Amino acid sequence: MIYHKDFAWDANYDVVVLGFGGAGATAARFAADHDAKVLLVDVAPEGHEGGNTRYSAQLIATGNDFNELKKYYQKLTAPMELDEEMIDTYVDGMVHIPEYVSKYLGVKPYNAKEYTTDKSIAIIEYPEFPGSESCDLTSVTKQWFDAALWQILKEQVVKRQDKIDVLYSTPAEELIQDPESKKICGVVIKRDGKLLKVQAKNGVVLTTGGFENNQRMIEDFIGAKRLAPLGTLYNKGDGLRMAQEVGADFWHLHNYESVGLLHGMAFAVPAGQRGRLMIGPQNKAVSSGSAFVVGDDGTRYFNEAEENRHGHLKNHGQWKVPLNQEHPYLIFDETKKQELDNDKIIGDYKPYTENVIKADSAAELADKIGVAPAVLSDTLSRFNQACQKQDDPEFRRDPATLRAFTGNTIYAVRLEQTMLNTQGGPRRNKNAEILDTRGKAIPNLYSAGELGGICANQYQGGNNLAECLIWGKIAGENAAKPKAAATTDAASGATMPEKHLTSDLKHETYETGENQYIGKSTKGMGDEIVVRVTVDEQKNLKNIEVLKQAESDDYGLKAIKTLPSKMVQENTVDVDAVSGASSSSRGLKDAVRDALSKIK
Repeated sequence: MIYHKDFAWDANYDVVVLGFGGAGATAARFAADHDAKVLLVDVAPEGHEGGNTRYSAQLIATGNDFNELKKYYQKLTAPMELDEEMIDTYVDGMVHIPEYVSKYLGVKPYNAKEYTTDKSIAIIEYPEFPGSESCDLTSVTKQWFDAALWQILKEQVVKRQDKIDVLYSTPAEELIQDPESKKICGVVIKRDGKLLKVQAKNGVVLTTGGFENNQRMIEDFIGAKRLAPLGTLYNKGDGLRMAQEVGADFWHLHNYESVGLLHGMAFAVPAGQRGRLMIGPQNKAVSSGSAFVVGDDGTRYFNEAEENRHGHLKNHGQWKVPLNQEHPYLIFDETKKQELDNDKIIGDYKPYTENVIKADSAAELADKIGVAPAVLSDTLSRFNQACQKQDDPEFRRDPATLRAFTGNTIYAVRLEQTMLNTQGGPRRNKNAEILDTRGKAIPNLYSAGELGGICANQYQGGNNLAECLIWGKIAGENAAKPKAAATTDAASGATMPEKHLTSDLKHETYETGENQYIGKSTKGMGDEIVVRVTVDEQKNLKNIEVLKQAESDDYGLKAIKTLPSKMVQENTVDVDAVSGASSSSRGLKDAVRDALSKIK
């Protein structure tokens, strides 16, 4: 939208941050710490904010030697090249992550190399690269995938409610730009169906994440047809669209990360649903024995037993995400089916159990999955020959993982390549300023996080969270710096009154009756979990009501629905967690314990 002299603002802020994930929370917090009045908006409903940070492993890339870590990062980027100042800013930030966590997040940093005893976990994804030994991962607890970092980042925003207003379910529609100076003056947001023009006197920060859930962008920029998102469902490329409209240059649009089974896959789910991340024992179950994967033409297209590196497999000297297949299938025999059925995760997962296809021959199965019978029959024959000879000439799969098919019955289940996050978007500089197509900063426009992330090629785990913290801080501080005076009306010269919007952050109260107690926890995957626990005179559990929660709609919600009655029935908090929902189970139990701790 073009700014003009008769513009009527619906609200005025020093800084507007678009996107309440890890980068947005960081930018808003540091802008507020530099005396800015901040508006932080997110398209997601309350409790579902957090972007991909909420769903991540909560690991932040760090290092102990600037020069060595720089070598490692440059090798990860090669053969692509990046601005030297950008690399130096990034690497310097990673070297100081432990200090950052302690100073700004107020918690003790833990180094993964020190507390991870499972040697099968690859903390360094490319150990053969120069400088890799300097790399480490920092976390705020000794657990992974517990949303702990996200909860801390959000709490930093909540603590600053006097300086930060938060709006949920409020998409940003377009940026407001001065046609002469190209300065970004504000943003149009959509609140309760109404368009509001919000002034940003000092800066707008784009932290809207990538385009994981925008099918057109996926096809246009990545060249893929089907990718199952593993993180938030609310990253739809809004930041790319708004940045493009004001003349931003783009970079890294082709680059994205996968993770999960095989080369970064999941059992297929309906469009618009999150795929389920499975690693470790589940990956071993599908990648070894009498099983292989076929692509769209019914042939194998990769070494199933090769460990992926965030979806990248070795490809003639580099590591690349394999070419996307529209309908890949896992093919397996009766023996493997029994193994999969008996796996405690896979065997309880409906996208697997409800979609297994059975046939009495390879030719019959080929007809059912839409490939040429002769091709699938030949693929099966060649795989069995490789098993018998203990030599896979096509993909050099480890002989220890090869087992020939037995019996006539053969099965298939559809897979999908996963989408962890995209990396591309508007190009930024070391000051977190978004650049135009001529390399000049667009005045008052900043970005941080995965929207136009710095990762250009091969990826080391933890790098995205590191840039959320590093450039979130830089963007927030620079956006907060006072710019040219914008406190007078352009037409009359009169001083403009300050108008703010009503924040969605609020202090909630909950009623209790006799023998009832309120418990709270932030240890789940979503927002705060609040319960009301009723006990009898002997302090036995009689009822557990969940008053507030925002766990994921799949297995997290299952824990919320099933565990309370189980705790009451067994009269203990220490019941088995719901499979696949360990964080949600832990958060609910913690809330109940908090309530019980208040009994006198």
